[in-house]
Amino acid sequence: MADWRPLDGVDVRGKRVLVRADLNVPLRDGRITDLTRIERLSPTIVELAGKGAKVIVLSHFDRPKGKVVPDMSLRPVAAALGAVLRRPTAFAADCIGPEAEAAVAAMAEGDILVLENTRFHPGEESNDPALAKAIAANGDIFVNDAFSAAHRAHATTEGLAHLLPAYAGRLMQAELAALEAALSHPKRPVGAIVGGSKVSTKLDLLTNLITKVDLLVIGGAMANTFLAAQGAELGKSLQEPALHDTARAIVESAATHGCRILLPSDFVVSETFAPNPPTETVPANAVPANAMALDVGPATTETIIAAVKELKTLIWNGPLGAFETPPFDTSTMRLAIAVAEATAGGLISVAGGGDTVAALRLAGVTDRLTYVSSAGGAFLEWMEGKTLPGVAALAPR
Repeated sequence: MADWRPLDGVDVRGKRVLVRADLNVPLRDGRITDLTRIERLSPTIVELAGKGAKVIVLSHFDRPKGKVVPDMSLRPVAAALGAVLRRPTAFAADCIGPEAEAAVAAMAEGDILVLENTRFHPGEESNDPALAKAIAANGDIFVNDAFSAAHRAHATTEGLAHLLPAYAGRLMQAELAALEAALSHPKRPVGAIVGGSKVSTKLDLLTNLITKVDLLVIGGAMANTFLAAQGAELGKSLQEPALHDTARAIVESAATHGCRILLPSDFVVSETFAPNPPTETVPANAVPANAMALDVGPATTETIIAAVKELKTLIWNGPLGAFETPPFDTSTMRLAIAVAEATAGGLISVAGGGDTVAALRLAGVTDRLTYVSSAGGAFLEWMEGKTLPGVAALAPR
Protein backbone atom coordinates (compact mmCIF):
# COMPACT_ATOMS: atom_id res chain seq x y z
CA MET A 1 0.00 0.00 0.00
CA ALA A 2 1.28 3.50 -0.87
CA ASP A 3 2.22 5.71 2.08
CA TRP A 4 0.33 8.61 0.48
CA ARG A 5 -3.33 9.04 -0.31
CA PRO A 6 -4.70 9.52 -3.83
CA LEU A 7 -7.90 11.38 -4.68
CA ASP A 8 -9.83 8.19 -5.43
CA GLY A 9 -13.19 8.22 -3.69
CA VAL A 10 -12.75 11.63 -2.04
CA ASP A 11 -16.00 13.63 -1.91
CA VAL A 12 -15.07 17.16 -2.95
CA ARG A 13 -18.46 18.58 -3.98
CA GLY A 14 -18.91 22.00 -2.45
CA LYS A 15 -15.57 21.75 -0.67
CA ARG A 16 -12.84 24.39 -0.86
CA VAL A 17 -9.88 22.42 -2.18
CA LEU A 18 -6.45 24.00 -1.85
CA VAL A 19 -4.27 22.62 -4.65
CA ARG A 20 -0.53 23.15 -4.30
CA ALA A 21 0.73 23.41 -7.86
CA ASP A 22 4.04 24.28 -9.45
CA LEU A 23 3.32 27.26 -11.68
CA ASN A 24 6.95 28.34 -11.69
CA VAL A 25 7.00 28.43 -15.48
CA PRO A 26 9.56 30.19 -17.70
CA LEU A 27 8.45 33.76 -18.35
CA ARG A 28 10.09 36.13 -20.84
CA ASP A 29 8.88 39.65 -21.57
CA GLY A 30 5.61 38.83 -19.82
CA ARG A 31 5.00 35.75 -21.96
CA ILE A 32 5.21 32.11 -20.89
CA THR A 33 7.65 30.23 -23.12
CA ASP A 34 6.81 26.68 -21.97
CA LEU A 35 3.36 25.54 -20.82
CA THR A 36 4.42 22.00 -19.83
CA ARG A 37 3.94 22.43 -16.09
CA ILE A 38 0.53 24.03 -16.56
CA GLU A 39 -0.57 21.32 -18.97
CA ARG A 40 0.52 18.56 -16.61
CA LEU A 41 -1.38 20.16 -13.75
CA SER A 42 -4.65 20.51 -15.65
CA PRO A 43 -6.03 16.94 -15.16
CA THR A 44 -6.20 17.37 -11.39
CA ILE A 45 -7.93 20.75 -11.63
CA VAL A 46 -10.36 19.56 -14.30
CA GLU A 47 -11.25 16.50 -12.22
CA LEU A 48 -11.81 18.46 -9.03
CA ALA A 49 -13.82 21.21 -10.71
CA GLY A 50 -15.86 18.61 -12.58
CA LYS A 51 -16.78 17.00 -9.28
CA GLY A 52 -18.05 20.30 -7.90
CA ALA A 53 -15.06 21.43 -5.86
CA LYS A 54 -14.09 25.05 -5.41
CA VAL A 55 -10.52 24.77 -6.68
CA ILE A 56 -8.05 27.19 -5.09
CA VAL A 57 -4.59 27.02 -6.64
CA LEU A 58 -1.46 27.82 -4.64
CA SER A 59 2.03 28.18 -6.07
CA HIS A 60 5.36 29.92 -5.72
CA PHE A 61 6.97 31.80 -8.58
CA ASP A 62 10.67 32.61 -8.83
CA ARG A 63 12.55 33.86 -5.73
CA PRO A 64 11.03 37.07 -4.33
CA LYS A 65 12.57 36.29 -0.92
CA GLY A 66 9.53 37.13 1.14
CA LYS A 67 8.77 40.45 -0.52
CA VAL A 68 6.18 41.57 -3.07
CA VAL A 69 7.94 41.77 -6.44
CA PRO A 70 5.47 42.80 -9.18
CA ASP A 71 7.47 41.06 -11.92
CA MET A 72 7.04 37.79 -10.00
CA SER A 73 3.26 37.95 -9.77
CA LEU A 74 1.24 34.90 -10.75
CA ARG A 75 -1.39 37.03 -12.50
CA PRO A 76 -0.15 36.30 -16.07
CA VAL A 77 0.30 32.63 -15.16
CA ALA A 78 -3.28 32.47 -13.90
CA ALA A 79 -4.43 33.80 -17.25
CA ALA A 80 -2.38 31.13 -19.03
CA LEU A 81 -3.86 28.45 -16.79
CA GLY A 82 -7.35 29.60 -17.74
CA ALA A 83 -6.42 29.44 -21.43
CA VAL A 84 -5.10 25.88 -21.08
CA LEU A 85 -8.17 24.81 -19.11
CA ARG A 86 -10.50 26.70 -21.47
CA ARG A 87 -12.57 27.95 -18.58
CA PRO A 88 -12.73 31.11 -16.45
CA THR A 89 -9.96 31.32 -13.86
CA ALA A 90 -10.10 34.03 -11.21
CA PHE A 91 -7.10 35.61 -9.51
CA ALA A 92 -6.60 37.09 -6.03
CA ALA A 93 -3.74 39.47 -5.34
CA ASP A 94 -2.72 37.72 -2.12
CA CYS A 95 -2.77 34.18 -0.75
CA ILE A 96 -4.07 35.26 2.67
CA GLY A 97 -5.98 38.20 4.11
CA PRO A 98 -9.10 40.05 2.99
CA GLU A 99 -8.51 39.77 -0.78
CA ALA A 100 -8.02 36.02 -0.66
CA GLU A 101 -10.94 35.54 1.73
CA ALA A 102 -13.30 37.59 -0.43
CA ALA A 103 -12.29 35.76 -3.61
CA VAL A 104 -12.81 32.37 -1.98
CA ALA A 105 -16.17 33.42 -0.50
CA ALA A 106 -17.38 34.41 -3.97
CA MET A 107 -16.67 30.98 -5.47
CA ALA A 108 -19.36 28.62 -6.68
CA GLU A 109 -19.00 24.86 -7.18
CA GLY A 110 -16.64 24.15 -10.09
CA ASP A 111 -14.96 27.56 -9.95
CA ILE A 112 -11.18 27.95 -10.19
CA LEU A 113 -9.16 30.59 -8.35
CA VAL A 114 -5.42 31.23 -8.37
CA LEU A 115 -3.95 32.94 -5.32
CA GLU A 116 -0.90 35.21 -5.52
CA ASN A 117 2.70 33.98 -5.20
CA THR A 118 3.06 32.28 -1.81
CA ARG A 119 6.72 33.35 -1.62
CA PHE A 120 5.65 36.99 -1.32
CA HIS A 121 5.37 36.01 2.36
CA PRO A 122 8.61 35.19 4.24
CA GLY A 123 6.78 32.48 6.15
CA GLU A 124 6.42 30.31 3.05
CA GLU A 125 10.03 29.17 2.83
CA SER A 126 10.50 29.12 6.61
CA ASN A 127 7.41 26.88 6.94
CA ASP A 128 5.84 29.35 9.37
CA PRO A 129 2.90 27.65 11.15
CA ALA A 130 1.04 30.97 11.29
CA LEU A 131 1.14 31.38 7.50
CA ALA A 132 0.11 27.77 6.96
CA LYS A 133 -2.81 28.26 9.37
CA ALA A 134 -3.91 31.46 7.61
CA ILE A 135 -3.90 29.74 4.22
CA ALA A 136 -5.62 26.63 5.60
CA ALA A 137 -8.47 28.81 6.87
CA ASN A 138 -9.63 29.19 3.25
CA GLY A 139 -9.71 25.45 2.57
CA ASP A 140 -11.40 22.22 3.60
CA ILE A 141 -9.09 19.79 1.79
CA PHE A 142 -5.44 20.00 0.73
CA VAL A 143 -4.18 18.43 -2.49
CA ASN A 144 -0.46 18.50 -3.25
CA ASP A 145 0.16 18.22 -6.98
CA ALA A 146 3.62 19.78 -6.96
CA PHE A 147 6.09 16.91 -6.74
CA SER A 148 8.74 19.26 -8.11
CA ALA A 149 8.53 21.27 -4.87
CA ALA A 150 8.04 18.29 -2.55
CA HIS A 151 11.69 18.26 -1.46
CA ARG A 152 11.10 21.57 0.29
CA ALA A 153 9.49 21.73 3.73
CA HIS A 154 7.58 24.95 3.08
CA ALA A 155 4.27 26.19 4.45
CA THR A 156 2.32 25.17 1.33
CA THR A 157 4.19 21.94 0.62
CA GLU A 158 4.47 20.46 4.10
CA GLY A 159 2.77 22.69 6.65
CA LEU A 160 -0.71 22.63 5.11
CA ALA A 161 -0.74 18.83 4.95
CA HIS A 162 -0.81 18.69 8.75
CA LEU A 163 -3.75 21.09 9.05
CA LEU A 164 -6.23 19.66 6.52
CA PRO A 165 -7.10 16.24 5.08
CA ALA A 166 -4.25 15.81 2.59
CA TYR A 167 -4.06 13.93 -0.71
CA ALA A 168 -1.77 13.53 -3.71
CA GLY A 169 -3.00 15.11 -6.93
CA ARG A 170 -2.95 13.15 -10.18
CA LEU A 171 0.42 14.54 -11.32
CA MET A 172 1.96 13.79 -7.93
CA GLN A 173 0.40 10.33 -8.04
CA ALA A 174 1.80 9.59 -11.49
CA GLU A 175 5.25 10.80 -10.49
CA LEU A 176 5.35 8.74 -7.31
CA ALA A 177 4.00 5.64 -9.03
CA ALA A 178 6.64 5.91 -11.77
CA LEU A 179 9.50 6.41 -9.33
CA GLU A 180 8.35 3.61 -7.06
CA ALA A 181 8.10 1.28 -10.06
CA ALA A 182 11.62 2.28 -11.12
CA LEU A 183 13.45 2.10 -7.80
CA SER A 184 11.29 0.68 -4.99
CA HIS A 185 9.79 -2.33 -6.80
CA PRO A 186 11.49 -2.55 -10.22
CA LYS A 187 11.28 -5.31 -12.75
CA ARG A 188 14.80 -6.67 -13.08
CA PRO A 189 17.33 -6.31 -14.44
CA VAL A 190 17.21 -2.60 -13.65
CA GLY A 191 19.74 -0.07 -14.90
CA ALA A 192 20.49 3.61 -14.45
CA ILE A 193 22.19 6.10 -16.76
CA VAL A 194 23.76 9.02 -14.92
CA GLY A 195 25.47 11.88 -16.71
CA GLY A 196 26.46 15.40 -15.88
CA SER A 197 29.58 17.40 -15.35
CA LYS A 198 30.64 16.63 -11.78
CA VAL A 199 30.72 13.63 -9.48
CA SER A 200 30.51 16.04 -6.54
CA THR A 201 26.96 17.09 -7.46
CA LYS A 202 25.72 13.50 -7.77
CA LEU A 203 27.69 11.70 -5.09
CA ASP A 204 24.61 10.83 -3.02
CA LEU A 205 22.85 9.66 -6.17
CA LEU A 206 25.65 7.32 -7.23
CA THR A 207 26.05 5.97 -3.70
CA ASN A 208 22.34 5.10 -3.51
CA LEU A 209 22.00 3.71 -7.02
CA ILE A 210 24.78 1.16 -6.71
CA THR A 211 22.73 -0.51 -3.96
CA LYS A 212 19.56 -0.52 -6.09
CA VAL A 213 20.46 -1.25 -9.72
CA ASP A 214 22.13 -4.06 -11.63
CA LEU A 215 23.80 -1.76 -14.16
CA LEU A 216 25.06 1.80 -13.73
CA VAL A 217 26.11 3.69 -16.87
CA ILE A 218 28.21 6.75 -16.09
CA GLY A 219 28.50 9.35 -18.84
CA GLY A 220 29.14 13.03 -19.27
CA ALA A 221 32.20 14.70 -17.82
CA MET A 222 31.67 12.88 -14.53
CA ALA A 223 32.87 9.70 -16.27
CA ASN A 224 36.22 11.43 -16.74
CA THR A 225 36.81 11.48 -13.00
CA PHE A 226 36.25 7.72 -12.78
CA LEU A 227 38.57 7.06 -15.71
CA ALA A 228 41.26 9.42 -14.42
CA ALA A 229 41.07 7.63 -11.06
CA GLN A 230 42.02 4.46 -12.95
CA GLY A 231 45.02 6.16 -14.54
CA ALA A 232 43.55 7.22 -17.91
CA GLU A 233 45.07 10.13 -19.78
CA LEU A 234 42.29 12.71 -20.20
CA GLY A 235 44.13 15.69 -21.70
CA LYS A 236 42.26 18.94 -21.00
CA SER A 237 39.00 17.15 -20.17
CA LEU A 238 36.97 18.35 -17.20
CA GLN A 239 37.46 16.11 -14.18
CA GLU A 240 37.78 16.30 -10.38
CA PRO A 241 41.18 15.09 -9.10
CA ALA A 242 40.08 15.57 -5.49
CA LEU A 243 37.43 12.88 -5.98
CA HIS A 244 39.61 10.12 -7.42
CA ASP A 245 39.59 8.21 -4.13
CA THR A 246 35.82 8.63 -3.93
CA ALA A 247 35.40 7.32 -7.47
CA ARG A 248 37.49 4.26 -6.71
CA ALA A 249 35.47 3.64 -3.53
CA ILE A 250 32.21 3.81 -5.49
CA VAL A 251 33.52 1.25 -8.00
CA GLU A 252 34.59 -1.08 -5.17
CA SER A 253 31.25 -0.69 -3.37
CA ALA A 254 29.33 -1.36 -6.59
CA ALA A 255 31.16 -4.66 -6.97
CA THR A 256 30.14 -5.76 -3.48
CA HIS A 257 26.49 -4.96 -4.29
CA GLY A 258 26.52 -6.82 -7.60
CA CYS A 259 26.21 -3.61 -9.62
CA ARG A 260 28.09 -3.47 -12.92
CA ILE A 261 29.50 -0.03 -13.75
CA LEU A 262 29.82 0.81 -17.44
CA LEU A 263 32.30 3.59 -18.29
CA PRO A 264 33.16 4.99 -21.74
CA SER A 265 35.61 3.03 -23.88
CA ASP A 266 36.05 5.82 -26.42
CA PHE A 267 35.49 9.56 -26.70
CA VAL A 268 34.83 12.18 -29.34
CA VAL A 269 37.39 14.88 -28.59
CA SER A 270 38.29 18.35 -29.81
CA GLU A 271 40.83 21.02 -29.03
CA THR A 272 38.04 23.63 -28.78
CA PHE A 273 34.57 23.57 -27.27
CA ALA A 274 32.44 25.23 -29.95
CA PRO A 275 29.77 24.19 -32.46
CA ASN A 276 31.05 21.81 -35.14
CA PRO A 277 34.82 22.07 -34.57
CA PRO A 278 37.33 19.54 -35.90
CA THR A 279 36.99 16.30 -33.90
CA GLU A 280 38.47 12.85 -33.65
CA THR A 281 37.51 9.64 -31.89
CA VAL A 282 40.08 8.23 -29.48
CA PRO A 283 40.27 5.50 -26.82
CA ALA A 284 38.90 6.69 -23.49
CA ASN A 285 42.28 6.23 -21.79
CA ALA A 286 44.25 8.17 -24.40
CA VAL A 287 42.86 11.66 -24.90
CA PRO A 288 45.55 13.88 -26.51
CA ALA A 289 47.15 16.41 -24.17
CA ASN A 290 45.73 19.37 -26.14
CA ALA A 291 42.19 17.96 -26.48
CA MET A 292 39.14 17.42 -24.30
CA ALA A 293 36.47 14.71 -24.24
CA LEU A 294 33.11 16.24 -25.19
CA ASP A 295 31.02 13.17 -26.03
CA VAL A 296 31.26 9.42 -25.65
CA GLY A 297 32.30 7.69 -28.84
CA PRO A 298 30.40 5.36 -31.17
CA ALA A 299 31.73 2.15 -29.59
CA THR A 300 30.59 3.29 -26.15
CA THR A 301 27.20 4.30 -27.53
CA GLU A 302 26.71 0.88 -29.10
CA THR A 303 27.68 -0.83 -25.85
CA ILE A 304 25.20 1.24 -23.85
CA ILE A 305 22.39 0.64 -26.34
CA ALA A 306 23.06 -3.10 -26.28
CA ALA A 307 22.97 -3.06 -22.47
CA VAL A 308 19.68 -1.12 -22.42
CA LYS A 309 18.09 -3.79 -24.62
CA GLU A 310 18.73 -6.35 -21.87
CA LEU A 311 17.02 -4.31 -19.15
CA LYS A 312 13.45 -4.44 -17.87
CA THR A 313 13.64 -1.08 -16.07
CA LEU A 314 15.73 2.02 -16.78
CA ILE A 315 16.23 5.30 -14.91
CA TRP A 316 17.95 8.12 -16.78
CA ASN A 317 19.38 11.33 -15.33
CA GLY A 318 21.92 13.30 -17.33
CA PRO A 319 23.19 13.36 -20.94
CA LEU A 320 26.20 11.41 -22.20
CA GLY A 321 27.97 14.44 -23.66
CA ALA A 322 27.74 18.17 -24.23
CA PHE A 323 24.47 17.66 -26.12
CA GLU A 324 23.64 21.37 -26.46
CA THR A 325 26.58 21.82 -28.84
CA PRO A 326 26.69 19.75 -32.05
CA PRO A 327 28.19 17.34 -32.90
CA PHE A 328 28.51 16.42 -29.23
CA ASP A 329 24.81 15.57 -29.10
CA THR A 330 25.26 12.44 -31.21
CA SER A 331 25.47 9.80 -28.48
CA THR A 332 22.66 11.27 -26.37
CA MET A 333 20.34 11.53 -29.39
CA ARG A 334 21.09 7.96 -30.48
CA LEU A 335 20.53 6.70 -26.94
CA ALA A 336 17.26 8.61 -26.59
CA ILE A 337 15.88 6.98 -29.73
CA ALA A 338 17.10 3.55 -28.61
CA VAL A 339 15.43 3.96 -25.20
CA ALA A 340 12.18 4.99 -26.89
CA GLU A 341 12.31 1.92 -29.12
CA ALA A 342 13.06 -0.34 -26.15
CA THR A 343 10.14 1.20 -24.28
CA ALA A 344 7.85 0.26 -27.16
CA GLY A 345 9.12 -3.28 -26.64
CA GLY A 346 8.26 -3.35 -22.94
CA LEU A 347 11.06 -1.49 -21.13
CA ILE A 348 9.91 0.62 -18.18
CA SER A 349 11.78 3.88 -18.74
CA VAL A 350 11.75 6.79 -16.29
CA ALA A 351 13.77 9.92 -16.99
CA GLY A 352 14.14 13.27 -15.27
CA GLY A 353 16.33 16.29 -14.70
CA GLY A 354 16.43 19.51 -16.71
CA ASP A 355 19.18 18.51 -19.15
CA THR A 356 17.69 15.06 -19.65
CA VAL A 357 14.24 16.43 -20.42
CA ALA A 358 15.76 18.98 -22.82
CA ALA A 359 17.70 16.23 -24.58
CA LEU A 360 14.64 14.00 -24.91
CA ARG A 361 12.67 16.91 -26.29
CA LEU A 362 15.45 17.61 -28.80
CA ALA A 363 15.36 13.97 -29.86
CA GLY A 364 11.57 14.13 -30.20
CA VAL A 365 10.92 11.14 -27.92
CA THR A 366 9.54 12.71 -24.74
CA ASP A 367 6.15 11.05 -25.22
CA ARG A 368 7.68 7.68 -26.05
CA LEU A 369 9.19 6.92 -22.65
CA THR A 370 7.15 5.42 -19.81
CA TYR A 371 7.46 8.57 -17.71
CA VAL A 372 9.43 11.78 -18.02
CA SER A 373 9.59 13.82 -14.83
CA SER A 374 9.29 17.59 -14.99
CA ALA A 375 10.70 17.82 -11.47
CA GLY A 376 14.34 18.73 -10.99
CA GLY A 377 15.65 18.70 -7.43
CA ALA A 378 12.83 16.52 -6.12
CA PHE A 379 13.47 13.88 -8.78
CA LEU A 380 17.16 13.85 -7.91
CA GLU A 381 16.58 13.68 -4.15
CA TRP A 382 14.11 10.80 -4.57
CA MET A 383 16.75 8.93 -6.59
CA GLU A 384 19.25 9.68 -3.83
CA GLY A 385 16.99 7.84 -1.39
CA LYS A 386 16.09 10.92 0.61
CA THR A 387 12.74 11.52 2.31
CA LEU A 388 10.78 14.32 0.62
CA PRO A 389 8.90 16.39 3.23
CA GLY A 390 6.03 17.19 0.87
CA VAL A 391 5.46 13.49 0.18
CA ALA A 392 5.97 12.27 3.74
CA ALA A 393 3.32 14.75 4.91
CA LEU A 394 0.72 13.00 2.72
CA ALA A 395 0.96 9.74 4.70
CA PRO A 396 -2.41 8.49 6.06
CA ARG A 397 -3.04 9.59 9.61
